[in-house]
Amino acid sequence: MHARSLVLLLPVVCESVCVCKGRSDTLTACSLLSPARQLRLPSSANIGFKPAQNSAQRKSSGGSSKQQAQQPLAYRSSKMYHPACWIVFTATTALLFIPGVPVRSGDATFPKAMDNVTVRQGESATLRCTVDDRVTRVAWLNRSTILYAGNDKWSIDNRVVILSNTKTQYSIKIHNVDIYDEGPYTCSVQTDNHPKTSRVHLIVQVPPQIVNISSDITVNEGSSVTLMCLAFGRPEPTVTWRHLSGKVHPPGQTFVSEDEYLEITGITREQSGEYECSAVNDVAVPDVRKVKVTVNYPPFISNAKNTGASVGQKGILQCEASAVPVAEFQWFKEDTRLANGLEGVRIESKGRLSTLTFFNVSEKDYGNYTCVATNKLGNTNASIILYGPGAVHDGGNAASRVASGLCLWATLLARLLLDF
Repeated sequence: MHARSLVLLLPVVCESVCVCKGRSDTLTACSLLSPARQLRLPSSANIGFKPAQNSAQRKSSGGSSKQQAQQPLAYRSSKMYHPACWIVFTATTALLFIPGVPVRSGDATFPKAMDNVTVRQGESATLRCTVDDRVTRVAWLNRSTILYAGNDKWSIDNRVVILSNTKTQYSIKIHNVDIYDEGPYTCSVQTDNHPKTSRVHLIVQVPPQIVNISSDITVNEGSSVTLMCLAFGRPEPTVTWRHLSGKVHPPGQTFVSEDEYLEITGITREQSGEYECSAVNDVAVPDVRKVKVTVNYPPFISNAKNTGASVGQKGILQCEASAVPVAEFQWFKEDTRLANGLEGVRIESKGRLSTLTFFNVSEKDYGNYTCVATNKLGNTNASIILYGPGAVHDGGNAASRVASGLCLWATLLARLLLDF
């Protein structure tokens, strides 16, 4: 309110105070109402209107002004600065110029909503608001959207229902809560034309779920591999990779990673197998998925032993080779490739093992045989001897025979040196 309005209002306020007091036996603020009404503003003040005056009014006004001018100065001062008017003036100014304090949520004992509400996805959430008999209107809002106003439903979502609307509690329930229901909810009440609010935050927890994971993969030995496992949940789940080889790895090579991505540089055949991705957030049981990593490598003959058999008996030569993909086997005697079923010989290859069977060993069957294992990454071979009774054989492989030959040569050389 402007100062000019205050000047016009002051005499009215003073007069009302004097009338209420009803005192006329002493000099009071009421005796000053007439001079107060005649308090004139400076000529520069604009009070918004200027009533017309006729000549008689101007003369009367001039005469009263002269009479007022003839009054003693002390008497005028006592009337203009009377304490009663100053008290009223000060109180009025305070009411007009001091701003009011806004009502904040929590200033009053109501409305009082719950603490934050935490539910799992798919469950029901109940939102309660404590009120009292001073409340005239109530409503639940989700952000700026009205869900319920009193008993009237404004939301078109059939999952939202009212639970209670009494003098002490106003509550609603949300069925089958989903992620998009998370956020602030406001309980708004009206009391004596003063709106008040209280807020509660709905937190929706989501069990961990792996939404994207690498497919089974096949690579060649020495390649680099990156496995991906993306998971979703609330709170955000922790993703862990683990190698399910069943073998004990050297320190630093356990292949466990607490990250969505597992990187393996220069993969070896020992690192092939299943890798398990686990997503955990303590809301529900972990979500676990597996990825199979196949590592291709060339054949390696791990078992090839010389074998003895008597004439007319059954003799079997065995050759075992590790390879991915599985190796194909071929058998040779000297430079001749053996065919299955010819000359009483049978060749059987199953998995990593190949056997050469002689059903009726003859003298011509004795000798050196070569097992050749081949896949798309390479080949390898080993020499195996079929020998008869009384023959001296080390029973080892080609490397063992070479070592024996070296020992024999060293012995002969030593004897020659002694003869000289």
